[in-house]
Amino acid sequence: MELQTVYPFRLPRGYVDEKGEIHRDGEMRLATMADEIMPMNDPRVRQNPEFLTVILLSRVVTRLGTLPVVTPEVIGALYTADANFLQNMYQTINDAEDPVIHVTCPHCGKEFTDTVNFTEMG
Repeated sequence: MELQTVYPFRLPRGYVDEKGEIHRDGEMRLATMADEIMPMNDPRVRQNPEFLTVILLSRVVTRLGTLPVVTPEVIGALYTADANFLQNMYQTINDAEDPVIHVTCPHCGKEFTDTVNFTEMG
């Protein structure tokens, strides 16, 4: 069995660049220890610890639409729904266990438990 290290995603809203183009499809890779340690030396993180998430996501989001690079500025300009999505995805793919969600079928009303699997998205 091969270890999956890169996961595709589609943002709920998308990043809007300076030309008005919307970028929604991307990829996130598994985080390394360096990804979690290196941002601690960034002066922006020292001034505002909340900025850690921005730096961390800019390191692990390897592709977003047709952007040449995903920078902290790009991550910082995301809509809240998209930032929350990426934070949840980061936590999900870097945790050892599949996340469990409780859902209700919109058609029949039946409630059930399922797991979120980012490998089947697309």
